Amino acid sequence: ESLSFTPVGNSTNVFLKSPWPDPSFNGAFLPDKREVSEGGFSSSWSVLQLNRNYPQTWVGEKYGEQIQSSAFGLKMIQPMDDYKKAERSAKYAAMTIALTFLIFFLVEILNKRRIHPFQYALVGLALCLFYTLLVSISEQSFFDFAYAISTLAIVTMIGLYSISVLRSRKAVILMVSALFGIYAFIFVTLRLTEFALLMGSILLTTALGLTMYYTRNVDWYNSQNQEKKLNSTQE
Repeated sequence: ESLSFTPVGNSTNVFLKSPWPDPSFNGAFLPDKREVSEGGFSSSWSVLQLNRNYPQTWVGEKYGEQIQSSAFGLKMIQPMDDYKKAERSAKYAAMTIALTFLIFFLVEILNKRRIHPFQYALVGLALCLFYTLLVSISEQSFFDFAYAISTLAIVTMIGLYSISVLRSRKAVILMVSALFGIYAFIFVTLRLTEFALLMGSILLTTALGLTMYYTRNVDWYNSQNQEKKLNSTQE
């Protein structure tokens, strides 16, 4: 996982070459020259006696801490293992829950179908359960398989629940399609490490634009008055 060198020589020259594509150079000295690509890396160090804070000769353990602190080298990291993928997907939890609630809210307004806060809470708990399933299944299998199973389970659960909540086939199809789209988008974003922020920004901008488009003709004041009349009628 790592390799370090201590420059105790009068002149310490190190050259490393490896097919590992993700090195993390660390320590007291960074490479003088380095080349990193998908096919591996090469790096070289040249450390002189004058570059360190202890002499060429000493007696006992007087410079023990200085010697240890002068070490340099690298770590061979794995930028996207299964746990890091699960951790990154959990960072999108707030966005996933917010977008799902937004879709429910739009369906509630456009179809004039009231949804109880307890029903929102159940859907939110189901969305949170996705990440528990993802981590637990990925420990026993591949991350991609765990992601697919978790997505299918949660979307199916919410879709079946939406049938009784929304009572509209068109609305349920819209909800299920949107959820599959959100999870598919996040899956692609997890693989695009360098463009994750860009893709997330595009998703949020698109969601906001669609919300503004579909609610452009909604009379919010009239909908509030109708809701008050409905509440008074039920009382």
